[in-house]
Amino acid sequence: MKRGAITSDQADERVALVAERQATLARTPPPMVFVVLDEGCIRRPMGEPAVMDAQLARLVRFAELPNTVLQVTPFDMGERRPFNLPVYNLTLPDRSLMSYAESAQRGHLERESMFVLPMLTAYHQLQAEALSQAASVAMIEQLRKGTP
Repeated sequence: MKRGAITSDQADERVALVAERQATLARTPPPMVFVVLDEGCIRRPMGEPAVMDAQLARLVRFAELPNTVLQVTPFDMGERRPFNLPVYNLTLPDRSLMSYAESAQRGHLERESMFVLPMLTAYHQLQAEALSQAASVAMIEQLRKGTP
């Protein structure tokens, strides 16, 4: 890791956490997962080209699952984009809602509906303005082919 802000142990811990999250997609019954990514997430190169291509291919496979929806918010959405950091809105089996937001320094879990509902509303507005899943996958596939 070059000039990394975390140790190798911290990196391993984060990779293990992501792998654990990925495994939940295969449980029975699988959760419904709706994802809206900023266009920068798919355009900003991470690692070698083969690594980036594998990540983009993984997103396409994710979008093909029957319990997922993947959308990309284009750069031209500009200031209408309601979030600048990752936000997770969760509907639990008892239909209660939670929201989790994180920054580079910490995460915050919110269970109070007066705080969760505005986050959920902002997320639904983001979904409405994002590209459709078909257009999002087409954008990802174009990137994989090396075309802008």
